[in-house]
Amino acid sequence: MSKKKVVLLDRFIDVEKTEKPKEQPIKKKKIKKPESEKEGIDQEDQEDQKDQEDQEDQEVEKDGGIDKIVKVEEEDELEDIHRTLLLSVDYDGKNKLAYCSLYDIDTKSLTFWYDNTNHRPYLLTDLTENELNSNYPEIKSHKGFYDFHPLKKYDLIKDETKNMVKVIAEDPLSIGGRKNSIRELIDGNDFEATIKYHRSYLYDKQLIPGMFYYIKNNRLRPIKVDIPEDLEQELIASFQDEKIEFQNILPRYLDLFFSEIPDIKRIAFDIEVKTVSNQIPDSSNSPQPVICISFVDSEGMKKVFLLNTHKKSAIEEEKLKTFEGEIEFFDDEGALLESTFDLINKYPIVITYNGDNFDLPYLDNRARKLRVNKDKNPFVRHRNSYSLTQSIHLDLYKFFFNRAIKVSAFGNAYKSLSLEVVSSAILKEGKIKIEKDIHDLSYHKLAEYCLQDSDLTYRLTSYDDNLVMKLLILLMRITKMPLEDLSRSGISNWIKNLFYYEHRARNYLIPNPNYLNEIKSDAATEAIIKGKKYMGAKVIDPIPGVHFNVVVLDFASLYPSVIKEWNLSYETVNCPHDECKSNLIPNTPHWACTKKVGISSLLIGLLRDLRVKYFKNKAKDKSINPELRNLFNIVQASMKVIINASYGVFGAEIFPLYCLPMAESTSAIGRYAIDQTIDKVHSMGLEVVYGDTDSVFIQNPTKNQIDELIQWSTDELGIELDVEKTFRYSAHSNRKKNYLGVYNDGGVDIKGLSGKKRNTPLFIQNAFKEMIDELSKVYKPEDFEKAKMEIKSIIKRVFKKIKNYEYTPEELAFKIAITKPIKAYAVDPQHVKAAKLLMERTDKEVGKGSIIYFLKTRDPIGVQPAEIANVRDIDVKKYKETVESIFEQVLDALGIDFDEIKGKTTLDRWM
Repeated sequence: MSKKKVVLLDRFIDVEKTEKPKEQPIKKKKIKKPESEKEGIDQEDQEDQKDQEDQEDQEVEKDGGIDKIVKVEEEDELEDIHRTLLLSVDYDGKNKLAYCSLYDIDTKSLTFWYDNTNHRPYLLTDLTENELNSNYPEIKSHKGFYDFHPLKKYDLIKDETKNMVKVIAEDPLSIGGRKNSIRELIDGNDFEATIKYHRSYLYDKQLIPGMFYYIKNNRLRPIKVDIPEDLEQELIASFQDEKIEFQNILPRYLDLFFSEIPDIKRIAFDIEVKTVSNQIPDSSNSPQPVICISFVDSEGMKKVFLLNTHKKSAIEEEKLKTFEGEIEFFDDEGALLESTFDLINKYPIVITYNGDNFDLPYLDNRARKLRVNKDKNPFVRHRNSYSLTQSIHLDLYKFFFNRAIKVSAFGNAYKSLSLEVVSSAILKEGKIKIEKDIHDLSYHKLAEYCLQDSDLTYRLTSYDDNLVMKLLILLMRITKMPLEDLSRSGISNWIKNLFYYEHRARNYLIPNPNYLNEIKSDAATEAIIKGKKYMGAKVIDPIPGVHFNVVVLDFASLYPSVIKEWNLSYETVNCPHDECKSNLIPNTPHWACTKKVGISSLLIGLLRDLRVKYFKNKAKDKSINPELRNLFNIVQASMKVIINASYGVFGAEIFPLYCLPMAESTSAIGRYAIDQTIDKVHSMGLEVVYGDTDSVFIQNPTKNQIDELIQWSTDELGIELDVEKTFRYSAHSNRKKNYLGVYNDGGVDIKGLSGKKRNTPLFIQNAFKEMIDELSKVYKPEDFEKAKMEIKSIIKRVFKKIKNYEYTPEELAFKIAITKPIKAYAVDPQHVKAAKLLMERTDKEVGKGSIIYFLKTRDPIGVQPAEIANVRDIDVKKYKETVESIFEQVLDALGIDFDEIKGKTTLDRWM
């Protein structure tokens, strides 16, 4: 087997050195990590994929200045160490150095390695050095200016080499992120100026988070990956018919998937706070004491710290002896917090569930209020997150919040993001149910309740042979993102990071959005959806009614396949070559390059092919040993997350590499593929009852017909078709994106319809579930009439019980949280009106975080708190309207007229 080349950290992508030769490498490094070296990590808005990558959080600011950090100690050089895993790359604003957080496999601890190559922040400009000196003299006089350095970059859009100047600064904020930065002085003539410095450093050094390194002679060096020769040859052989560009990049990516994934030492913790009834504790000022903190680690430790709040009875003393973990009591809350800080500082990774928003800010604020020794407090506050001085903070809430993870990795297994819902869906176990307020629980019950939350949080990372941790490491490797960045960012940030990394690896110029859109901004199709600039995916009009034996065929990664097969990329669509203009995209005037493989086509296509050609099949191959098969499954899942989101990212205007002609071309070819498939289905004598974006619903096909369609798609379109779902029957209304399908096992798939809307009263949720149960009993057309009659009866019974005031206040209650102080509401929505009534008529406190349960009533205010409401005061009409709004679309798909249920006569019956 050929040996991999070892690359030293101080080797640049550019041949020319960017720093002045007189600077000497820094040879002294510290072991202790500074308290506030981390950049503020803003969570990406993953629903609309906003990604504002500015420099303003490059150095953590508190109280108007840079927060204090621990000085670099004059210590001996770090001894050569064995294998370490690169978990993070950050920036130390005090010492103006990038540094790496490395997990030492032998000691199970973090080591912090500081850059000693004199790397500095910079931006690029296409202005010459003379133009900079003449037109922008204030740059050289800027207090953060360091040097100019000429270099060459390859411009993919224009397919030419450009002369550029690197403007180097002493610190990231001098480049951009504060008033009068160099970026602002250059005024639009800048490139690569909004990339966060720690990521720019990572790109230049070609570091890969999640891969192994060792320190030798003050240098950070990668450890070569030994891939089993038979597997390597098998993979290489599967790409022998691909273009040379794919064959050349393949070995570099194989390392990512076959490098060992270690079990990293980690601890999960959860806190409980003395609470006021029906009120969520406010972490912004932490008014109530912390009464319990629990810990579960990767080595089997289970521990609970409890605050002494009352005297233990003899019975309670005996009960505590049966507790499954270790319990330690504290008379002083400050001492409890200090012990907590001492404990978590011993772990390389600290795991929380929503710790950024609650646990860490609450503890941080309590520590400040109690004047706990500042040197003990490990928390570093950022704009939308919290980090730790000695550990890496992994907030699983942010990770599971990521839509790409929810859909592609976990198949929409969880419907909301509470620990209860996520753990129940994934671990099949939820939180311990309690009837009392937290502070009213016995010590044993409180410890048990709190420990369960920490245990669930930890097990979300350890279940199924550490699946989530392995998925995180693989995603770090693919996207080239540090762990804390990856877990808090959305998919557009991941893909952007991968592409920026690969641009730097090839010495390509990373284009600005303005530069890209200036050259490529014309659309050729008319958008159907308001706000879009081009025509999107195709949705086929459904055939209304109930259809039995429906098979849903889905294009395997339709848009990634289109991007690869048609060579679509921001630089290849409408490329500058005249000879390519005849290679037209179907149904558009755009063309795709025939001379060069686009970077999007290469990267997305490579991941797509690796998954489809190899890892997906191997993950199902039972002849392979279970451990290796499990690894293959995690690898294919990590690839699926990236490739399935690629089109959505490239089609989003907020994405910095968004190119309108590319997005439009991808969508056009997707519509073309669907049209061709429908024509083929009809030519086989089959009927398409519905189709949406990348799938077609076919009624009653045989296995041979399905196999024929799959083979045809591969041969004619170059895109793979898979059987995605098989329904016993599906029911469709005349509305698009609105259907109900029942699987052979009785499971129900409801698209665009839900009886579990947020805050839906319990009586409606129960009735909706009854309806679903009836639908799952239908096996043949004649069963359907019986089911329809029963569904009508269910809704009639609901209407009758509403009319006769037979539901309890608990069943009728809507529930909504108070999200800000009551006085901050300019207009009183229904739940705020109910909250005010609750405070007026009871002694209950209501504030930010309180959950308000209320009924809709006929009185002038229109609501009553559930605690004091009289059921006979409810507004029957409004409750019936709520029932109708939730059930109507389902009944429409089933062919049931809601007016008939309500007893109204429709004109249709007399025509």
